[in-house]
Amino acid sequence: MTNKNFYLTTTLPYVNADPHIGFALEIVQADIIARYQRLMGREVFFNTGTDEHGQKIFQAAQKEGKSVEEYVDHYASRFQELKTSLNLSYDAFIRTTDPGHVAAAQELWKRCLAKGDIYKKKYKGLYCVGDEMFLRDSDLVDGKCPNHPNMTPVEIEEENYFFRLSAYQDQLLAYLEREDVIRPGWRREEAVKFVQQGLEDFSISREKARLTWGVPVPDDEDQVMYVWFDALTNYISTLGWPSDGEGKFKKFWQEGEVVQVAGKDQVRFQSIMWQAMLMSADIKTTDQVVYHGFITSGGQKMSKSLGNVIEPLALVDEYGVDAVRYFLARHVHPFDDSDFTLERFKEVYNADLANGLGNLAARIMQLAQTHLTEPVKLEWRTLPKEFTDALDVYDCNKAAEHVWSRISVLDQKITEEAPFKVVKEDIERGKTIIAELVAELAYIDQMLEPLMPETSKKIIEAIMANKKPENLFPRKD
Repeated sequence: MTNKNFYLTTTLPYVNADPHIGFALEIVQADIIARYQRLMGREVFFNTGTDEHGQKIFQAAQKEGKSVEEYVDHYASRFQELKTSLNLSYDAFIRTTDPGHVAAAQELWKRCLAKGDIYKKKYKGLYCVGDEMFLRDSDLVDGKCPNHPNMTPVEIEEENYFFRLSAYQDQLLAYLEREDVIRPGWRREEAVKFVQQGLEDFSISREKARLTWGVPVPDDEDQVMYVWFDALTNYISTLGWPSDGEGKFKKFWQEGEVVQVAGKDQVRFQSIMWQAMLMSADIKTTDQVVYHGFITSGGQKMSKSLGNVIEPLALVDEYGVDAVRYFLARHVHPFDDSDFTLERFKEVYNADLANGLGNLAARIMQLAQTHLTEPVKLEWRTLPKEFTDALDVYDCNKAAEHVWSRISVLDQKITEEAPFKVVKEDIERGKTIIAELVAELAYIDQMLEPLMPETSKKIIEAIMANKKPENLFPRKD
């Protein structure tokens, strides 16, 4: 692991609905990574926020009979509530309606324009409102956008500005040559294949007469920025770019390690379009983008019409924040699609948390409270290689699996060594075994901190007080 400062960002979700389990997965994965990097001694800047411009949001506000400002303020506040409800440790929450961000997006535009990479032309094509982008014939599946098969693409003809993506084919292929620039590896292969097929310039503005809600294009009052050109700029605007070029931007972007977390449908936007925009503006490209899969429910894509949408905040209310974080870390694949049902969640909660970690901590600390007169003295121990190797490559599953393998071994040790019996026959030997159990529980607790920070805090407080903790995970019938 390098000693460079560490910059981490999620994508910015559209504020056209309440937070769903898919974004909860992304931001919890990112939070685990950020907490782990801090645990390893690195200075971290962790960013998230909300994407608040575009046609989709404008139409949603109209449908609800609200002003667009009122609409985005409401939903932005819902995403800000996740900091408390999911116990997140991010350092910045940026809204693309922030004046500083708007100025940064306009500056990035000016730099790309000065490079000769922005030009204006008339264009006619099929447009997907869901993705806020024009579609090529090769993108269509049965005449529809593959990401939004329930929406019919609209044919639009208008004069827009375009970004000269085609000029960056060779540079993008060179960028994508590094094996760790994208994780998992098959997503990198997907990006390489897309670039090799040939790149087309993409539209980066819309006529203001058709879409009033967006960042104004510099020196053209009739056009607003395409939402993706605007939104992607948040990754550097949140660091104060361009006005704070020698501050956080230099520290974390230019001189630090830059990692982005995104969904698998974002490869074209994050690892191709955004990187070309950075190249055009002569700004360092992203070091790594980590792509996660989608969460399905009962084998089907989640949708309100099917009634299978999982609300993360409802799960937190019933089971607690760390139960949700644990399930997302250990039982949702870090890179591929995974299924999520309430029945499976409850089953895992009772088996792994109520009967597993919670029961183990209670048994050990009850022994310590009863038989040890003082708290066990603890020292920080180097985290095991199996744990650090997993989180160094953003594999939360493997990291959590290692922790729970240690929980299983510790549980087995209690069964085999029976300290509750030994302490009655040989009090000193019994105390030694109990102290060893407490020390191993504390070691497990070190690894729990990034995964389940609230539980980690409760366990270490119990150890330091030499007292059985409150019931960490009450069983659910």
